[in-house]
Amino acid sequence: MQKLWVALVAMLAISLTGCGYNTIQSQDEQVKASWSEVVNQFQRRADLVPNLVNTVKGYASHEREVLTQVTQARARVGALQVTPETLNNPQAFAQFQAAQQQLSGTLSRLLAVSENYPQLKADAGFRDLQSQLEGTENRIAVARNRYIQSVQAYNVTVRSFPTNLTAMTFGYKEKPNFTVASESTIAKPPQVEFGATPASVPGGAK
Repeated sequence: MQKLWVALVAMLAISLTGCGYNTIQSQDEQVKASWSEVVNQFQRRADLVPNLVNTVKGYASHEREVLTQVTQARARVGALQVTPETLNNPQAFAQFQAAQQQLSGTLSRLLAVSENYPQLKADAGFRDLQSQLEGTENRIAVARNRYIQSVQAYNVTVRSFPTNLTAMTFGYKEKPNFTVASESTIAKPPQVEFGATPASVPGGAK
């Protein structure tokens, strides 16, 4: 009897391997890991916002509109409940993307306004924050690119025959992906710099 069970388990393992179960599992874990890195990098950016706003306020307090916009956009990002389950909820994913896109836009406007204040641009604290923000934007671009690639691979697997049958059997569905204008938008990290038109910041489609 024991030998029979061993044989059945071995046959089941071979069957699961042949139908793509292990591939789906591996790709699903890769998507989760990539998503976690995306969330971490966006959180890193959000954490820079309060100090950035306070520094700009010290030199340009009358720029209330853009300062308020950035603060409110950051608050909306912070209010989102982002978990691995977000990947199974296209609506929640779209809300996350929209909130990050809005924060990206307000940060671009804030940096554009800052160009009008030479003393602010010369402030060491502000320049340090600018450098941190630029580095974070680059990390976001890399993390988003990895997520996009991992989701593309996973979605192809769960849509393709015969692995789609395995996916349906075990409840694996397609996962939402970031919308971008083009592949070049993904591949080219944005630049956060002064004296130029604010570059697009990743977090969603333009």
